[in-house]
Amino acid sequence: MTKTIQDVEQWTPFHRQTAVSLFNQVWDLMEKEARTEEEDYLMVHKAHASRYHWNEIGEPVHFSRGEWQISRVYAVLNRPEPSLYHAKRNLAICLEHGIGDFDLAFAYEALARAYSICGEQKLKENYLQLAHEAAAHIEKEGDKNLVLNDLETI
Repeated sequence: MTKTIQDVEQWTPFHRQTAVSLFNQVWDLMEKEARTEEEDYLMVHKAHASRYHWNEIGEPVHFSRGEWQISRVYAVLNRPEPSLYHAKRNLAICLEHGIGDFDLAFAYEALARAYSICGEQKLKENYLQLAHEAAAHIEKEGDKNLVLNDLETI
């Protein structure tokens, strides 16, 4: 069944609100010091659900950020294969759509983090270097500092 313009307009606010809400809930769970096993499962499901809702109404930058968050969730849970898979998808979206600045630096950060938990030291260092190079071109100082601080946690 093909979506009509009316369908998209009708559901856009719902999808946007749900995507943002789930994204923020995932952040809350990632930052929680003592998550339960059930909260770990919820974190995974909410990250994927957020990405799904962006897919319905978002633009490539939203898809990229969704893939980044999914990769980060799996990194937090020490699950290398899905972390790397979604980090690669994130970078591919950035490159395909010419997304740079903050998002490109974080795409490289995600790959460095994923390779770190894979035990691939050389690849981790390669992507850390690319992340630092991309961060040097970020226009907003606050965004640049956010990336640089996050790189220090790898």
